[in-house]
Amino acid sequence: MSVEMELRGIRVRYGPLEALHGVDLPVPAATPTVLLGRNGSGRTTVLRTLAGTVRPVSGRVLWRGADVTRTPAHERARRGLCLVPDLRAVYATLTVADNLELAAPHGDFAAALDAYPELRPLLARTAGTLSGGEQRMLALCRALLPPRGATGGGPARVVLVDEPALGMSPAVAARTYALLCGLCARGTAVVLAEQRLPPDLPPGTLVHELRRGTVAFSGEATELPTT
Repeated sequence: MSVEMELRGIRVRYGPLEALHGVDLPVPAATPTVLLGRNGSGRTTVLRTLAGTVRPVSGRVLWRGADVTRTPAHERARRGLCLVPDLRAVYATLTVADNLELAAPHGDFAAALDAYPELRPLLARTAGTLSGGEQRMLALCRALLPPRGATGGGPARVVLVDEPALGMSPAVAARTYALLCGLCARGTAVVLAEQRLPPDLPPGTLVHELRRGTVAFSGEATELPTT
């Protein structure tokens, strides 16, 4: 199992509050990784640190062994990293079609509509008028398309998603997890921040349980303690 990205000794502060306390965390390639924990555990901060939208006060962020701690978020995106946050993940004043065109590298977003056909009749709608589940589908389309400006034209090398199934029906949520895990079969490292372990994850799924800014457990999902 090769490591795509890695946090080493990462500390992150928001003002006087330290959100991550020397976190070591590997993100393997071609593997689903789940960041498990309650609100305030540090899950979102780990995603932001990997994406480059938060800069640690100490420690290193590695991407295939190269130090990218000081590499800005837009440059990481060009290298093939896609972040789907839990909030404000779509351009609310633009139409669904405009949002998809911004995400598609050559204006071709057919693959996203194949994944979420529910969006086809909504293309002319303003994204801010969609339901929570519909907005989540629209946001996740970015993860299913090659990153704009990335070299190679293939799928993203790293996909980071905060609460992927937020507001979705159980059927759409199950489809979403299948789509995200399908990216791993194409070599993508997929990291999901969750409060609970999603069902039906493939064998070999890696879980990091965070508690108060530290890693309390790391291992395969089948090894996760039940208490």
